[in-house]
Amino acid sequence: MKKTENILSIKNLNVEYPLFGGILQREVSAIHAVKNVSLEIPKGKTFGVVGESGSGKSTLGKAIINVLKLTAPDVRVNGNIIFNDGINNETDILSLNRNEILKYRSKIQMIFQDPFSSLNPRMIVKDIIQEPLDLHTSLSKEEKNEKVGWLLEKVGLSKEQGTRYPHEFSGGQRQRIGIARALATEPEIIIADEPVSALDVSIQAQVINLMMDLQEEFNLTIIFIAHDLSVVKHISSHVAVMYLGEIVEFNEVNEIFNNPNHDYTKALLTSIPQPNPEGRDKRKEERLKVKKYNM
Repeated sequence: MKKTENILSIKNLNVEYPLFGGILQREVSAIHAVKNVSLEIPKGKTFGVVGESGSGKSTLGKAIINVLKLTAPDVRVNGNIIFNDGINNETDILSLNRNEILKYRSKIQMIFQDPFSSLNPRMIVKDIIQEPLDLHTSLSKEEKNEKVGWLLEKVGLSKEQGTRYPHEFSGGQRQRIGIARALATEPEIIIADEPVSALDVSIQAQVINLMMDLQEEFNLTIIFIAHDLSVVKHISSHVAVMYLGEIVEFNEVNEIFNNPNHDYTKALLTSIPQPNPEGRDKRKEERLKVKKYNM
């Protein structure tokens, strides 16, 4: 794959959370959440990141948009996350200060896991979606109103619903609002951190199909973080498997699911429910390998 085809290059990324103890609260240990991760993210594709809870998936996503310092000031992040704007301009996002990163926040947006807590309950939906436009654009008030209405319709809601508060919507509708907010600044990359795990199964399919339609329409690059392998298989073109902060396997989606190389990947795939009772004993043996990794 040519270099210009990759919108994001992650090189030797490490994330450590120090642990403090004792009377003087000195550092006594550290949690290595992401270990020496290197990845190439192709432009216009959906890149799946899978693994168990605690494997470092969400930390990887937050490192890409460079917000870890805001939530954990003592966190140590090193390595390179190179953003390629498509005209041979490459920028290391981790090297940017707080003012410089604002320019790239509009290009890399995030959809959060919990649609109930990711929306401000004191703001009406119209203002929630308009907030990124206030921060990152110089549009007039009329232009912002028009764009907010257009975004609501794009995600399957109506302009009239923009005057309601988040608590007046269902979980699936709230996630649609989160998607509209992420699209407001016309980003090139969207990081979806388990966007359907808090939703009912019937609603999950609607949200996933919406994201696939939007990706095709706007040529988005989506980093889709999930633990549900069946969802990842449906939406992704490439998949990286994480275990204890490390990428243990990376390949195109069909190769990952049909010809897995790493034992951990094989064990994860056996956790997908199968309606066919044949081969049940073999799948049980493979699931035992997952327990071995957790010990």
